[in-house]
Amino acid sequence: MILSILDQSPIASNQSAKDALNESVKLAQIGEKLGYKRYWIAEHHDLPGLACSAPEVMIPYICANTNTIRVGSGAVLLPYYRPYKVAETYNMLATLFLNRIDIGIGRAPGGSAEATNALTDNFLEQVWKMPDHVKELLHFLYHDFPVDHDYRKIAASPLPETPPVPWLLGTSKKSAKLAAENGLPYTYGLFMSDNDGEEIIQTYLNSFTPRFPGQQAQVMITVSAVCAETTEKAEEIATSSLLWSLQRVKGEGENGIPSIKEAKKYPLNKEEEINLQKIKQKMLIGHPEEVHQNLLRIQQKYQANEIMINTITYLPEDRITSYSLLAEQINH
Repeated sequence: MILSILDQSPIASNQSAKDALNESVKLAQIGEKLGYKRYWIAEHHDLPGLACSAPEVMIPYICANTNTIRVGSGAVLLPYYRPYKVAETYNMLATLFLNRIDIGIGRAPGGSAEATNALTDNFLEQVWKMPDHVKELLHFLYHDFPVDHDYRKIAASPLPETPPVPWLLGTSKKSAKLAAENGLPYTYGLFMSDNDGEEIIQTYLNSFTPRFPGQQAQVMITVSAVCAETTEKAEEIATSSLLWSLQRVKGEGENGIPSIKEAKKYPLNKEEEINLQKIKQKMLIGHPEEVHQNLLRIQQKYQANEIMINTITYLPEDRITSYSLLAEQINH
């Protein structure tokens, strides 16, 4: 089983944003030693408790402090940017860090309506143009515009020896079809979706059209997991991120991830208890063998080539332990 890391660079209530970003670098370094294939960092805007608004800044910093692990965005929120500039940025990264750069592409706003308006005047219009912008970005990355195209004479320089590897991220049939028709590997966000994932993945596999000879469809499933030595310990650690998820749904959680002690004391009404259980059902929580078996089930169910894990805990050492235990269990 191939495992990778998705990092949202979460800020605990006792941390600064700088602390959280430094912990992201440590996580990438440890992930590399543990054998995780890739490390992606997410893009969010003005979301309390999440530190990274610019993956293109963190990616080279992380690459410079690691040696082999693939590093990328999870994701570049393409409606905010012109494809040419995105291609230039990631081509430059791929030139500096040969065969190590991924570029995950997404369409979500990644923040509040106010933050979206501050970033662009026409977000919805750009979302509608997403299929065209994906194609344009790929042409810039592969330097293969048709001879009659307006952009055929320009390059997204520097052109690396090996282009960054693009992935499309999504949670819907629409994103699955967009990935398939462009010959892109597809990352399905299981941990943030209420849709029928099996049907979405099957749509991708049935519609996949190779961009290059011999290219195969690739499926990566992203899950949320907390692993500890015992199920009881994992459940206890998870109370922090579960409560924080609930608080964010309510428009709270501006102080970051609460401590386990705070989470245990938090008064929940009946509706909140129900919502908390719904959030919990989307997470894998348990001891290493328990989580491993659930990952195997997910891998088989969704025909996944790879699984990407997102783990949020109050204490950074609990997050590192979770990733370490999983890697040791799977590589045992």
